[in-house]
Amino acid sequence: MAEEVIGGYRLVNLMMTGQSSQVWEVVELSSHRHFAMKLLLPEKVRDMEQRRMLLHEAKVGKQLAHPNVIKIVQVSTEAANPYFVMEFFPAGSLKLRIVRKQHEFIKEKAHDILKQAATAFAYMNSSGWVHRDVKPDNILVNAAGDVRIIDFALAQRIQKPSFFSRFFKKKGLTQGTRSYMSPEQIRGEPLDGRADLYSFGISMYEIVTGRPPFRAGSNQELLLKHITEKPPSPQAYNKDLTDEFCELVLHTLAKKRDERPRDFHQVLMKLKTIRIFKSAEAKAE
Repeated sequence: MAEEVIGGYRLVNLMMTGQSSQVWEVVELSSHRHFAMKLLLPEKVRDMEQRRMLLHEAKVGKQLAHPNVIKIVQVSTEAANPYFVMEFFPAGSLKLRIVRKQHEFIKEKAHDILKQAATAFAYMNSSGWVHRDVKPDNILVNAAGDVRIIDFALAQRIQKPSFFSRFFKKKGLTQGTRSYMSPEQIRGEPLDGRADLYSFGISMYEIVTGRPPFRAGSNQELLLKHITEKPPSPQAYNKDLTDEFCELVLHTLAKKRDERPRDFHQVLMKLKTIRIFKSAEAKAE
C-alpha cells in the first residue's frame, strides 16, 4: 500500500492507526511537499457515523487558523474513501512522552508546552467551539517543544444559555474520554469552554505527575469520581511542584464550572506568572 496514490498524494509512511482511522505521511505529486493524510480504515469506509465524524473534524479544523492548531489544507468528501490532508508535523503526542517517562524533557518544556496549548484552546473557544476531547493524546509536541492540538471529531459549537434552556434542559449525548471529562460533560449538559478547561486541568495534572487524578475499577466508578470526589493535590505524587501551580490545577478541576477560572485566557495569565517545579525555581535564582 506504500505506493498507493490518493487524490494526487502518494502514501509513503503509516504514522498512526486508531480505532477507526489512520494517518499517513504523504507526498504531493505536483509539488513533492510532505503532508499528513487522515483517512478511514478500509473496514470503516461504509460506516456513516465514522464518515460524518471524519468530515466534521476536517470542517472544524479548516475554520481554525492558529500556529498551535494543526492546519488542514484539503478535504475530500469522495464516496469511495473520504479523507483530509493536513500540515506534516512529525511529532509524537504528549501522552507518548508521559508513558515513556521522558521526565527531563517534560520538566524542561512543560511550561512552554502548557502555554502554547492553553493559547490554542483559548483561540478555539473564542472562535465558538468546545473541543470536548482535551487530553495529552491530542497535544502533539516535537523535540523542540513546539505544540499542535489535533482531533476535532467531537468539537461542538458553544451553546449560549437561553431563557428556554433554563427551563427545558435537553440532555445531549455524552461523548469524550472518561479520564478527562468534566462533570457537566458526563451529565450531557450544554457545554462552554470551561468543560475544556477541566479536561486541560486533568491533562496538566497528568503531565507533571505521570497519572490522572482519578482512577477506578470500572467506567461508571470513574465517571462518578469526576462528579463527587475531590482530587488530591498533584504534590501528593510529585513533591517538586510549586504550591501556586497546584492551586491553579485544582482551580481548573472545580466540580462546578462557575468555580473554575473564567476561561483559558485567565489560565494563561496565571501560567505566565508562576513556576511549575520548585527545583527549576531554585536553579533560576
